Amino acid sequence: MSESAEKKENFKKEIWSWVRTILIAILITFIVNQCVVFGSEVPTGSMEHTINIKDRIFTYRLAYLLDDPKRGDIVVFPFPDDESKRFVKRIIGLPNDTVEIIDGKVYINNSKNPLEEDYLNEAPKGSYGPFRVPKDHYFMLGDNRNVSLDSRFWNDKFVSRDKIMGKAVLKYYPKIETLK
Repeated sequence: MSESAEKKENFKKEIWSWVRTILIAILITFIVNQCVVFGSEVPTGSMEHTINIKDRIFTYRLAYLLDDPKRGDIVVFPFPDDESKRFVKRIIGLPNDTVEIIDGKVYINNSKNPLEEDYLNEAPKGSYGPFRVPKDHYFMLGDNRNVSLDSRFWNDKFVSRDKIMGKAVLKYYPKIETLK
């Protein structure tokens, strides 16, 4: 083989090596995005100050594979009244709970004590409910209750367990923070 032909062959091998590496990276990214985590940009202030407008978050798709969603988890799901939109809210009511909001305070199952919500930045206003959460469904509220479009106002008040896309676990822009 001539030196020119050998250089051409080496060049082809180098190009194929780069193409293969890029294709593998794209395939891995696709699989991770479809099966493990996905990113979202938050369009509204309904979860402020936990998650602000334009923040970017990672949602862990496998969070509820072996475990049930818990009260206080921040989750991503299709908006029950228009499934073309994704919403991010906090789980407040679990299946079979009765949720009532009196003067901005949340009461679960006729408890005398309101739900402890140290993640709220300002005191919520208003009284709503009671809402009886159906089996395999969840009642969602935003952390910025005074401006949040959430279960209190939706036509379809509850999110089905099978519609929860995953648990929001990490805010990665503008700074990295775990979500609680």
